[in-house]
Amino acid sequence: MPLTLISPAFADGGEIPTLFTCEGDDINPPLSWDWVPEGTRSFALIVDDPDAPDPRNPQRTWSHWVLYNMDDNTREIPADVDEDQLPPGTLQGLNDWKRTGWGGPCPPIGRHRYFFRLYALSHELPDLEEPTREELLSEMEGLILESAELVGTYQKKVKT
Repeated sequence: MPLTLISPAFADGGEIPTLFTCEGDDINPPLSWDWVPEGTRSFALIVDDPDAPDPRNPQRTWSHWVLYNMDDNTREIPADVDEDQLPPGTLQGLNDWKRTGWGGPCPPIGRHRYFFRLYALSHELPDLEEPTREELLSEMEGLILESAELVGTYQKKVKT
């Protein structure tokens, strides 16, 4: 069985509820996974939006959440998790708001896709001191045993 990432808040390919966005409480959605590959020593999670700023003319990938070194026994992240409630050993990287933690969907134009990618790693990483998404991906090279992906979409309800 492959590593599988799910959320009880939205289906793969479905709309992310407003609660988890800038138009709601801007809290992270709950996530869970199963079927962990043998040899897994830690997990990393990256949430990003490849449709920034406009899905008709994307110019960059926007990072929303960067987590790594989640304990290999971890199987979920609850909704609205505070830093001190993250799984044991978890470290955070910088999102594109230049801060750690969740930054929910807030697309300026159109409906965007949000990729939640979970990585099962063969090793725990050193403290990378708040790496960016790109830095974390580089450090994970050669350590990824398997990955899982969950995609949600969102378009603002209120025009600004």
